Amino acid sequence: MPVSVEPNSVEPNSVEPKSVEPKSVEPKSVEPTPAGPSSAGPSHGGPTTGAEALRPHAENAFAAELAALASQDDRPRPARWKLSPWAVATYLLGGTLPDGTVITPKYVGPRRIVEVAVTTLATDRALLLLGVPGTAKTWVSEHLAAAVSGDSTLLVQGTAGTPEEAIRYGWNYARLLAHGPSRDALVPSPVMRAMAEGMTARVEELTRIPADVQDTLITILSEKTLPIPELGQEVQAVRGFNLIATANDRDRGVNDLSSALRRRFNTVVLPLPETAEAEVEIVSRRVGEIGRSLELPAAPEGIDEIRRVVTVFRELRDGLTTDGRTKVKSPSGTLSTAEAISVVTNGLALAAHFGDGVLRSGDVAAGILGAVVRDPAADRVIWQEYLETVVRERAGWKDFYRACREVSS
Repeated sequence: MPVSVEPNSVEPNSVEPKSVEPKSVEPKSVEPTPAGPSSAGPSHGGPTTGAEALRPHAENAFAAELAALASQDDRPRPARWKLSPWAVATYLLGGTLPDGTVITPKYVGPRRIVEVAVTTLATDRALLLLGVPGTAKTWVSEHLAAAVSGDSTLLVQGTAGTPEEAIRYGWNYARLLAHGPSRDALVPSPVMRAMAEGMTARVEELTRIPADVQDTLITILSEKTLPIPELGQEVQAVRGFNLIATANDRDRGVNDLSSALRRRFNTVVLPLPETAEAEVEIVSRRVGEIGRSLELPAAPEGIDEIRRVVTVFRELRDGLTTDGRTKVKSPSGTLSTAEAISVVTNGLALAAHFGDGVLRSGDVAAGILGAVVRDPAADRVIWQEYLETVVRERAGWKDFYRACREVSS
């Protein structure tokens, strides 16, 4: 555990990076290119306002809560943190402040998981959020960055085609050809910007990035420096810098992390919701948030359908009915909480645009079929068997059974 540092104890330019050559590189000199995809900070300038954005960044969507926490947060803060570790955990887990301000929970799960994640970011160790698909890794990552740095947009999205430049830096080739290698021609990555500004960077789906590109992070995380050999310089991370990565080992196309890279992370495993009621709460909350952004009607009367979707997903995922009496086969899909949210949101849209606005079984049946039957041959048999042996015999589920049979035929 590090010793907490008061937020104003380190001035922005008090930590100067050393350079490979005699000439040093000031962190403030690494500026984003104006047209870069990550150049927008918390204010996110440009033609799209926070109210118009389809999905506002966390620091915009929950700006009032973050401001309320900051105004009442009198606990020690690490250098350049917007909130203390206690306030960051409160922001994610929810609570009521002394002035009565209600902080909505962003993550429903064990408190200790969030506390360990926040504590890790307060040290010099990077954080790896690990879990099966749909366990809110990206969601937690975004909100951690928003609470710690006030900006969740310093993001590298991992794919099979992610190049080394996305993690280190690239070049403006017009300037490079015209004037040769120079700082003006260099295009900093989100990670380089975070290092220079003492911010939190994010790398999503780390295990989808090719192994040789993954290992670009080793020097950054161990030495806290990013060499620029073309210029004979380097950028050293200033206090406040850290990195959050997310990964899973369930999907196809996964590249295992090298042992050298894995040692640079503290790993926090995000589990699936422990109980059905917890999962229902998560799905209901997120569907409500998404529905408001899409201007869909609230679905208080649809809670029964949400419970049915969650029950079906949990039983097929666990291979056992909730009463523990009947074993069922599990399909090839993950049937995660995130997929349940998608099914219910789509059902709510169907009810709003093609129904009477009330979420019913017929609105979610097609979405469930699409989530369960990923392999048309094997999964369809599993689904049909589940319908006939479990759903058909369950009291109060006749309308759900008929709707699922109709879309499955």
